[in-house]
Amino acid sequence: MEIDGVEWRVSPGLTPYPSALTAMEERAAAVRADSARELAWLLEHPPLFTAGTSADPAELYNPLGFPVFEAGRGGRYTYHGPGQRVVYLVLDLEKRGKDIRNFVHALEGWMIASLARLGVEARREPGRIGIWTGKGADEAKIGAIGVRVRRWVTMHGLSINVAPDLSHFGGIVPCGIADYGVTSLDRLGTSATLETLDHFLEAEFPPFLNALSEIGQKS
Repeated sequence: MEIDGVEWRVSPGLTPYPSALTAMEERAAAVRADSARELAWLLEHPPLFTAGTSADPAELYNPLGFPVFEAGRGGRYTYHGPGQRVVYLVLDLEKRGKDIRNFVHALEGWMIASLARLGVEARREPGRIGIWTGKGADEAKIGAIGVRVRRWVTMHGLSINVAPDLSHFGGIVPCGIADYGVTSLDRLGTSATLETLDHFLEAEFPPFLNALSEIGQKS
């Protein structure tokens, strides 16, 4: 399937992290060489932690002994596992806007708009990474972002918690933020499935690409 020139791929089952990382890096090199289309890849991983370039070993507890992988992306420790939608983006910012800050801002907007279609009021919070919902004691992170840009081609991307085992997040300080918890669409009482979320991510993908194009026209 293709959306505005970008391959839209949804992988069934659980994709091993090392094979996903290799495939993503190979695709990024091919995009840079103009020998492959850009890619939006939706998948799930088995339970694991990834370490970004700013990961602090003191923030990794891992009582269940999940594998830990060096991701090469920005950020700190992140959990991935069943029931969490991960979206990897291999996009060419040379043609879509050479502005990494605004690329991340557009990613946040895509997540917020997709969650809004599910009736979930999500938002950015100044000084914090990720997408947040709830107020007061109920405030928690529902989505994470971690990206890498090499030769103006993006890798990695975002994750949204649909119905993962939230206790698994207790093995790390998620993204280095210890003062707030994590939540999921299931915890919030929605009946959303991965497929439901995918439908809305797909619907909001063209506006996300349009936002990048607007950035490119200004840069």
